[in-house]
Amino acid sequence: MIDWLHPGDPFPPVAAALAHPNGLLAASGELSVDRLIDAYRRGIFPWYAEGEPVLWWCPDPRMVLFTDEFKVARSLRKKLRAVARGDALRLTCDAAFEAVMRACAAPRTGQDGTWITAAMVRAYVALHRRDLAHSIEVWRGGELVAGLYGVALGRMFYGESMFTRATDASKIALAALVQLLRNEQVPVIDCQQNTGHLASLGAREIRRADFCAHVAAATRRAPIDWSNYRAGTLNLLLGSC
Repeated sequence: MIDWLHPGDPFPPVAAALAHPNGLLAASGELSVDRLIDAYRRGIFPWYAEGEPVLWWCPDPRMVLFTDEFKVARSLRKKLRAVARGDALRLTCDAAFEAVMRACAAPRTGQDGTWITAAMVRAYVALHRRDLAHSIEVWRGGELVAGLYGVALGRMFYGESMFTRATDASKIALAALVQLLRNEQVPVIDCQQNTGHLASLGAREIRRADFCAHVAAATRRAPIDWSNYRAGTLNLLLGSC
């Protein structure tokens, strides 16, 4: 049994989350910006399908990517250095946030529907307008070929989703994000749930208690000044990967 949250109700303690399904904590009918901010500060995230109530999760263990543990295969490293030096691909920050979200929501092979609902797009675009959600884009000419987006509070980054329309392009976007976060002394990216793809890039599981303790400390730190990364391209960041 989980709590139903009315507007203004606090979240229950994350330790109250169910073991099966792992991490299900509460449900609500709202997905407001203030509710999202409160959730992320507690290590909680929304995940649900169209037509369902908003379901709030905090699984144990939690999948994270420590930025200094990001794995770059030799073939990818060669490609990253070529992108850093060349102009075949152009990397930007916050240039097309909503377009990245909508591309992440598009149907994928083997998937039935999407968890990125119309309500989620509206809510995260509102977060973006408050400088609390950000995207990395990869362009080939004028075409958006890959990207990722997530939430940033203090010195904590919560990865949400990524997409690609070109080989390795989403990995290139992730590599740029990792280097940006290293520059800003952000040691952890929340990956939410365990997947083989994330594990291949160096992500691993940690205890929920350790994750939430880190979130509590990281979100109290001064936020990143994202305007430093919007003016030009991010290509040169890849030269350090």
